[in-house]
Amino acid sequence: MNKVMFLKMVVVSVLTGAILIALAAVYGVLASRESYRNDAIKSIAESYSGQQKIVGPILVMPYTETVEDVSLGDKGGPKVTQHKRERNLIVFPETLTVHGVLRSSERRHGLYKVTVYELESHIEGSIDVPAPEAHEKAVYGTPYLAIGLADVRGIVGSPAMQINGAQVEIEGTTTQPTLSWKPNLQARLPAQIVPGKNALRFALDLTLAGTEQLSIAPVATSNHFELSSPWRSPLFAGRFLPRTRELTNDGFHAVWEISSLAAATQSQITDTTTISSVDTADVSLLNPIDPYKLSDRAVKYGVLFVLLTFGGFFLFEIVKRMPIHPIQYLLVGFGLALFFLLLISLSEHLPFATAYFIASVACIGLLTYYLCFVLHSVRYGVSFGAMLTLLYASIYGLLISEDNALMLGSMLLFLLLGGIMISTRKMDWYKGNPEPASER
Repeated sequence: MNKVMFLKMVVVSVLTGAILIALAAVYGVLASRESYRNDAIKSIAESYSGQQKIVGPILVMPYTETVEDVSLGDKGGPKVTQHKRERNLIVFPETLTVHGVLRSSERRHGLYKVTVYELESHIEGSIDVPAPEAHEKAVYGTPYLAIGLADVRGIVGSPAMQINGAQVEIEGTTTQPTLSWKPNLQARLPAQIVPGKNALRFALDLTLAGTEQLSIAPVATSNHFELSSPWRSPLFAGRFLPRTRELTNDGFHAVWEISSLAAATQSQITDTTTISSVDTADVSLLNPIDPYKLSDRAVKYGVLFVLLTFGGFFLFEIVKRMPIHPIQYLLVGFGLALFFLLLISLSEHLPFATAYFIASVACIGLLTYYLCFVLHSVRYGVSFGAMLTLLYASIYGLLISEDNALMLGSMLLFLLLGGIMISTRKMDWYKGNPEPASER
């Protein structure tokens, strides 16, 4: 191989490494900005209300049980000691229906916007109240309905609950070590409800504020959740997806139908678990176009930008025998890296599409102007500018087509490789010129 060409390849490789280091620095800036955004979300959640989770209502029947322990006495005989233990009988609803409307708004923390919501909900259901087991060593207390919320600061106004048509008061509860799922609201049953003789029907009107995500636990044997909102791009997650959902320009409407046969929620609450690990149906009000996630994906394509541009320069040098100085390589490479920094900074203030357009026009315009002088030809400079325009447009298509990104990216790489192979098919790489090798 021509020594000059080999030396040039080594220099270009070193310069490519330098630009990749610059891209890594830009990626670090992106990570820090995204961290600041996450801190803003936490700050708003701490002063407003965090992500909400609703567990219940569930009937709790507390009782005190006398337990006897047998041990070895001082004289070698058995010694019986008694102590009392607090227990709870947990009774899950037969049916649970939740109708709710999510009304979203935004809170700002510096540059960052965070989606918050208020849920106006009506919760109703039925419970078969069992008769306490007759046991001389168990004394039952007053049964109550227990509700667990992820963040009680989100309660707006005063929740209103009715049990069998009678208005009951909802109270806050302290930590109950005997209930592993840690409910924080309770409503005592009216005296006229006799366990074992009455079916219990409850209705709760609850307005709840939260940040970004709402979760509802299917604690009943048969669960029906129905949510609607003006938000047009919800993310349905959790352990259960909606049975039906309708997405329109006016918002969404989703319906869940969940049986206890398909959910492990009841066993999770009965066992030693916490409210954070209970299976739920989730809906998140997230911005589908997250500028930081899109910028993250764009920066990862930065390697392709640099390799294609430097590869084009290198081929141009060989074909046209026009030397390009390493400093010129470096300046063009930094121009490519600067695009991503502009994209990150502009997308914090503008829609991502607008930020991408402005950053790409600025960088392509600067590089095209510079290359007209580097290549000593307006035609060549504009040609490279057109190549960059096509590349930036292709990458934007990959960014917004997340579901088809792999297919489109593979096709783009195949076309680029094919173009390079066709354009250099007559290149004699040992001599470093485009003259065809002698035919055999």
